[in-house]
Amino acid sequence: MEQKARRVGVRQLHEEIVRFLAESGLKPGDQIPTEAEFRERLGGSRPTIREALKLLEQDGVIRAEHGRGRFLTAAGTLRVDRPITTFESITEMASHFGYSLINKVLSVSEERPGAEVATALGLSRGDTVIRLERLRMNERDPMIYSLEYVPRDIITDRVFDIDWSGSLLDTLERYGARPSLSQARVRATFLPEEVAARHDLRDFGPALVIEETAYLDSGPPVIRALDYHRGDRYTFSFLRK
Repeated sequence: MEQKARRVGVRQLHEEIVRFLAESGLKPGDQIPTEAEFRERLGGSRPTIREALKLLEQDGVIRAEHGRGRFLTAAGTLRVDRPITTFESITEMASHFGYSLINKVLSVSEERPGAEVATALGLSRGDTVIRLERLRMNERDPMIYSLEYVPRDIITDRVFDIDWSGSLLDTLERYGARPSLSQARVRATFLPEEVAARHDLRDFGPALVIEETAYLDSGPPVIRALDYHRGDRYTFSFLRK
């Protein structure tokens, strides 16, 4: 529980510092507040502040100069609508677009994975996965069709004893397997015809599908996901450097 609170604290402070830098009027090369000043302004412990700032250094938003302090970079003054490089749950991402999503579980099953899923999750012959099919709804409007696979041996309970309508990241955290990063690619496509017909999604239209494999800090993959985002609802942007 303490580790979870610390992680949430670092994540929250990271976002708050980014927001402060965006609204501060600071220019590239300007010195940013010290750890003590951020602590007084935003709260949080000194280690949490320091860890959040370290993440910003890794992102290239700020740079540290020994004996002088931390300074804003050019990247720190550039903002994008919603960076596709941010690793977060679909619910968190959608909230930044102004959507409040409800997860409708279409199906959940235990099965042998196909070759692509088995390779992505590093599974051996005979291993099984939990296959989770969901539709993310904003009121009555279908927004995202999701197909997610999780190695069966991660979940120690019976599949049908679990409420799959919430955050998959939070569910995995209860089993000590919450991922912290992912590798993904995006392509334009349509929903598979049989999916559109089976779930009455013929008006879903063109989609941006994010094919993603999420990993634990220690390395093992724990989720293989295909998320079809309605092309008329989402616009992703990213910073190139």
